[in-house]
Amino acid sequence: MAQAMLRPLTRLTAIAAPLPLANVDTDQLLPARFMRRPRGDGYHPYLLHDLAHDAEGRPDPDFVLNRPDYAGAGILVARRNFGGGSSREGAVYALVDAGFRVIIAPGFGDIFRANALKNGMLPVALDEAVVDRLLTALAASPGATVSVDLPEQTVTLPMGAGRAEVFGFEVDPFRKDLLVRGLDEIGLTLSLADEIAGYAEVRTRHEPWVVPDSRIT
Repeated sequence: MAQAMLRPLTRLTAIAAPLPLANVDTDQLLPARFMRRPRGDGYHPYLLHDLAHDAEGRPDPDFVLNRPDYAGAGILVARRNFGGGSSREGAVYALVDAGFRVIIAPGFGDIFRANALKNGMLPVALDEAVVDRLLTALAASPGATVSVDLPEQTVTLPMGAGRAEVFGFEVDPFRKDLLVRGLDEIGLTLSLADEIAGYAEVRTRHEPWVVPDSRIT
C-alpha cells in the first residue's frame, strides 16, 4: 500500500530571507479573501500579499520576498509570535507552496506550529537575541545562506573566512522522526499496514466475537 509522503527534511542549506516583524499572524500570511482560491493552483502568490503589494495591488519592489536577492529562499527568519491568530492552515500552505521548509523565530503560535509540522515545514525557535543576530547578518549580506541540520538540531550561519556560528534548537522527537522520514500521520499509519493486518488476523482468530458479522445489516 502506498504511503502518504512529504519531502523528507534532514539537512537544508538555503537562502534565508529576513522578515524583521513581530506578531505576523495567519491573516497576514494568507489574507482570508484568498482562501476561496483552489489549493491545487498553489497559495504562494498570496503569501504576505498585503505586505508585499501596494494599495493598488502592485508588487512592492522593496519588500524582502520581491527582491531578486531572495528568489528561491527556503528559510524565513522573523521575530516573536510568528503565525499567531486563527487556526488557518492555509497560512502554512502559502509558505510551503512558496518553497519554505524552515521558519526561524523566537516563538510561534501554537496551532501554526502544529500545522507547520504536519505539512513538512520545521518551525525553529531560537532566543530572541540570536534571532536578532541572524536578522542583522542576513540584512547585511542579501542572499546569504543558512544551514539547518534537523538530525543534529542545529542552525549554522556562515560568517566568512571559514568561520560559522552554530545554534542549537529543540524539537519534539516524534515530529522530528516524521519530518526526517517524510511522513505525516497518515503516512505513518500506512507504513505500519502489515503490522496492523497481522494484529487484526490474530485478534480475529482468537477473539472472533469482536469482528462484526458481515451478514448483519
